Amino acid sequence: MGTKHSSRDRTWVGAGAGAALTVFLAAAAFFLWTEHRAHLFGALPYFLMLLCLVMLLWIYRAHQGGSNGGQS
Repeated sequence: MGTKHSSRDRTWVGAGAGAALTVFLAAAAFFLWTEHRAHLFGALPYFLMLLCLVMLLWIYRAHQGGSNGGQS
């Protein structure tokens, strides 16, 4: 009465639309990387400075919470 489908037939990658979507996403990622690489590397020093500030605040908060303020 009904046709039986295996789980292999239901994968989206095996379908034509899934393969086309995969190729499109790979091409989009490639062109985004090549066209915007200079912008990303230009912002890297600012990101590292922001990361240092976040780490400093995180360490300061950890040390502050672990002590009792010098009181016994």
